[in-house]
Amino acid sequence: MDSSKHDDRWLGRLATASIALGGLSVLPAPCLAWGDEGHEIVGQIATHYLLPAVRQRVFALLAADPDKLTAHDFVSETTWADRFRDSDRHSTKIHYDQTHLWHFVDIELADANLDAACFSHPPLPSGTVASLGPAQDCVVDKIDEFAAELRSPQTTPAERLVALKFVMHFVGDLHQPLHASDSRDAGGNAKKVKAAGLGSGSLHGFWDTQFVRRLGTDPIAAGDALAAVITPTQVAQWSQGSSADWARESFGIARTSVYGALPKPGTNGVYALSGTYVAASKPIVSTQLSRAGVRLATVLNAALSVP
Repeated sequence: MDSSKHDDRWLGRLATASIALGGLSVLPAPCLAWGDEGHEIVGQIATHYLLPAVRQRVFALLAADPDKLTAHDFVSETTWADRFRDSDRHSTKIHYDQTHLWHFVDIELADANLDAACFSHPPLPSGTVASLGPAQDCVVDKIDEFAAELRSPQTTPAERLVALKFVMHFVGDLHQPLHASDSRDAGGNAKKVKAAGLGSGSLHGFWDTQFVRRLGTDPIAAGDALAAVITPTQVAQWSQGSSADWARESFGIARTSVYGALPKPGTNGVYALSGTYVAASKPIVSTQLSRAGVRLATVLNAALSVP
């Protein structure tokens, strides 16, 4: 991924700190949720499970998208929300300030309080579209709000398109375990790790991109390969539940398999990931990307199957 881009959770925490300290400038840190490759894999998997009528409707909406931040095929548009957020990060910061907290839900390992991580679920003010909702909100609420807009016949065409693109991205975000958890370390950004053959970086970055890239260099091929082994039973199971349920599931994975399996840090504070830890990441990442693809299709099928 582009090393000039930065993770929302880290920036969100620094933004909060800067406000408390009287408006100090926010400093960047690396990594995005899943990176482009992960989101593209999720999108490719979802294409296997869209109902024909929904697929036709979604593809038509995206084909008419006037925005130039991404190409307008389904897989490319899964990365739009990151592009939109970052489009004015170094200038007016209107889009950035409005949306950057929406990409994650910072459930703390110490108390596992989803409501607190979602800022107590602020309601949309009457007459306000979801894309202009409170900046202090979480990915769980935003998935639900944008899905509701997709279902509603009263939603304007412009807002419907934006809602679609946010949902396409946020369902993927929710399944990155370190976008649904925190251990007072900015979602793993503050933990430095290294592994044989993978170099060094942050724990978050390893789960974002390093482990995803072990599935292959072509996101389309990787998505098709994962979709090919998803069973009907898994589709039925994964299609159940709410965005809050999926957040708790990701949090549980983070607690047991991401944080819980870490070795003790070395004297320099760096965690040396074992071959066992790295090997265990592959089925976890594969399953989370697969769940996200199936669930993205589930959300869109439920929202858009009725005109």
